[in-house]
Amino acid sequence: MGHALCVCSRGTVIIDNKRYLFIQKLGEGGFSYVDLVEGLHDGHFYALKRILCHEQQDREEAQREADMHRLFHHPNILRLVAYCLKERGAKHEAWLLLPFFKRGTLWNEIERLKDKGNFLTEDQILRLLLGICRGLEAIHTKGYAHRDLKPTNILLGDEGQPVLMDLGSMNQACIQVEGSRQALTLQSLGCVLYAMMFGEGPYDMVFQKGDSVALAVQNQLSIPQSPRHSSALRQLLASMMTVDLQQRPHIPLLLSQLEAMQPPAPGQHTTQI
Repeated sequence: MGHALCVCSRGTVIIDNKRYLFIQKLGEGGFSYVDLVEGLHDGHFYALKRILCHEQQDREEAQREADMHRLFHHPNILRLVAYCLKERGAKHEAWLLLPFFKRGTLWNEIERLKDKGNFLTEDQILRLLLGICRGLEAIHTKGYAHRDLKPTNILLGDEGQPVLMDLGSMNQACIQVEGSRQALTLQSLGCVLYAMMFGEGPYDMVFQKGDSVALAVQNQLSIPQSPRHSSALRQLLASMMTVDLQQRPHIPLLLSQLEAMQPPAPGQHTTQI
């Protein structure tokens, strides 16, 4: 069920015998809330995700999300600091204590650049994509798939390294990631690459026209020409978004291609921007 938790006075909580001070609300959605808290034992900031659990199934899903985090110790996958379940009468709240990333998500970065009329450089895109693929490879190695890969579910560390989040979308039972599921992962990854290159999703116009994305993915994506991008990068995107599932590269092949395309970066980790 998790470790004991108590809510103390003056906006503090105790998790795993450590006291955390509430700073501010970061966001909310559905039945979950995210708060910024400070560890009074270490002075570090954390994101405290609180999930409202109305039924036993909600508690099981929250526990599953915590279990997914605990499966991985990888620089490109969000780690879990602590987990606990708090009773509130007949209901419960599941609390996941996670590292806080002040730079926010990849989508936040894309939007910040767009507001200034800028885009990610190709070097930045290649390093980001390599880090994302390494995180996905670690997930696939365990027999799982992320299933909700998008720019809003990729955090950026202080040095720009991509960190995959929202592991609650992963299924607790091991699933096959070869074949069609691998192909769907590559298409989601292709959408992330498209957003990094052009500052918007590949099917944004589809939504605006009221058409179905399911219909859109049955047709070859038209990739805009841009002097910012090499033909190699455009070709990589095209291979990930091709209609023929069997023609999409799997993550191991994609990793080898990306490693060969990486720009020189003496003294820097290849997953940083």
